[in-house]
Amino acid sequence: MTRRRQQSGQNTPNSGRDGFVRIISGRWRGRKLPVHDVEGLRPTTDRVKETVFNWLAQDIIESRCLDLFTGSGSLSFEALSRGASHVTMLELDKKAAEQLEKNRATLDADNAKVLNTDSLAFLKQSGTPHDVVFIDPPFRKGLLDEAIALLELNNWLSPHAVIYIEAEKEFGEPVTPAHWQLHREKTAGQVCYRLFEREGA
Repeated sequence: MTRRRQQSGQNTPNSGRDGFVRIISGRWRGRKLPVHDVEGLRPTTDRVKETVFNWLAQDIIESRCLDLFTGSGSLSFEALSRGASHVTMLELDKKAAEQLEKNRATLDADNAKVLNTDSLAFLKQSGTPHDVVFIDPPFRKGLLDEAIALLELNNWLSPHAVIYIEAEKEFGEPVTPAHWQLHREKTAGQVCYRLFEREGA
């Protein structure tokens, strides 16, 4: 159980919105989705999420998305609402994954897949390219660098993919491949969130 708790992602403080996440815009605008109470799980705030999806406005339509350490599913369901063609959600905690699947079914989101699995173990397989990747790992667990390396190593990224990374501020800028260009960066409290654009290697 400890390992599962450590692997649940999307760690930004939720500003008192315990128990649900809200879809901000798109097809399901205003819908609230229940969140399973997992230790350390703090869904991305509406404020941060709105900024991120403003950054992604030109990239999300018809994109194939991969959400590592999915946690609450806040980013995945927002992407689907705004026109992503498919989203794969990876979440190790069994009960959190079950809640994600219930929320997927509630929205009748046939273009989404929930996998109850370890994100890093999943990335060690040979992959299929994705256009948008969300990386919001549990803080202070040393998972980010390996996730970045595996995405490149095993063909999980399309030539011009965009990669969203959320991490604790003290972590500093993550080590990324030379062909990942930092496009946007902001800080909210103790969290720093960044968007990278990949130029074909």
